[in-house]
Amino acid sequence: MSSEKIIVLGIGNTLLKDEGVGVRVVEELDRRYSLPENVRIVDGGTQGLWLMSTIQEADHLIVVDAVLGRGNPGTLYRLERDDLPKGLRAKQSAHDSDLIESLNLCALLDVTPKTCVVLGVEPADIQPYGLELTPVVAAKVDDLVQRVLEELERLGIKAEKKFEPSQGV
Repeated sequence: MSSEKIIVLGIGNTLLKDEGVGVRVVEELDRRYSLPENVRIVDGGTQGLWLMSTIQEADHLIVVDAVLGRGNPGTLYRLERDDLPKGLRAKQSAHDSDLIESLNLCALLDVTPKTCVVLGVEPADIQPYGLELTPVVAAKVDDLVQRVLEELERLGIKAEKKFEPSQGV
């Protein structure tokens, strides 16, 4: 499986506090780990449907985002592709409609990832404006990075550590 294209996609708006957690997690992943050439880390920001071309490139897609699951702030989530249509109705992710619409349009074009997993955390605050994650969500960044690494391992990918994370990241 190691020759298949894997995309780790962080989505969110870094101007809206915890809403930007997906982007912050992929930044940390890229800063801390070296990955094989077939794994691409993408800061998807708030690109919405513009992400279709990125999604179409992936054999396997790992999305990191703030997830509105009605749990306590800091609760971690793992949703598979089959869970996402429910997410559109329940609005589990701050980007459900864009992500699901992009995935569904890719499926209509018959170019869709074999697997799609969304890893996320319940936000504490996504109101404007603030560049920093809240303490409860910032404390989950390491856990989300670890969960991405576990998903990559399931796909046969071993990340190589560049260096130890600094305190307070």
